[in-house]
Amino acid sequence: MAKSILSTFLLILFIHITINESFAQSKKAPLVVFVTGDHEYSGEHTLPLIAAELEKNYGFRTKVLKAYPDQNAEKDIPGLEALKDADLAVFYLRWRQLPKDQLDYIEAYLKTGKPVMGFRTSTHSFNYPKGHELEKWNAFGEFALNSPPGWGGKAAHTHYGHESSTDVSIIPAAAKHPILTGVAPSFHARSWLYRVLPDYPTKGSEWLLMGKSVNPDKAAIENPVAWTGTNSFGGKVFMTTLGHPEDFQLEAFQRLVINAIHWELGKPVPKKWKGKIDINVPYRGMTK
Repeated sequence: MAKSILSTFLLILFIHITINESFAQSKKAPLVVFVTGDHEYSGEHTLPLIAAELEKNYGFRTKVLKAYPDQNAEKDIPGLEALKDADLAVFYLRWRQLPKDQLDYIEAYLKTGKPVMGFRTSTHSFNYPKGHELEKWNAFGEFALNSPPGWGGKAAHTHYGHESSTDVSIIPAAAKHPILTGVAPSFHARSWLYRVLPDYPTKGSEWLLMGKSVNPDKAAIENPVAWTGTNSFGGKVFMTTLGHPEDFQLEAFQRLVINAIHWELGKPVPKKWKGKIDINVPYRGMTK
């Protein structure tokens, strides 16, 4: 009888210790906060699938924030206070006009010098009217992501037409960068190529991938589509102008993103790829 009680006690103690250790480890796991709201590319659907993969197979904690009540709502992204605890902030935004109290959370995060990641339209995350007290945020792409400061303008930030697509290739000088581990040397992406040259990415950025427009609607030049660097706040940057929902179906793009998240957090890229992620989000375009 005594042995039975002792065995039961030891089993309960073991379970208790295991749960506590698991809880402690989960608390130590890096927190990746995804901030979405892009009108067109369904970032609020693709990025949660990346987040789920990070939690399931790579030991991260994640939180996905979405524009409310839908992707077209430009003035509210609830939950941005989560950035206070974030180890990495990932942005997929387009032409938001968030109130100052919400921007304050983003600004506070940037000022910590923690890493930042951006997708596609995050080059023009904000669109405040000229003269607005928050107009400086229209240049978020430049001061946070080493990209052009908003759409058009002096930077001539544009694209080569919705009917075009992009041939992507690894830039030879960057071939050994950890982010490119396991990424196919070349692949075809549905995203129409963004023009960021000649003045961007900002000086000091390292170009990783080059894009060549296929079936452009105007004379096209090759442009970098992914780069790293250090932003105005001293934070590590990974930025890609890819991000069409069909791009997320590509194993090469999936590996790029998972690797980049590890790299930004100072962790080794996965030695063993867990396999292609099931992402099948349709492109909806601009919808009301």
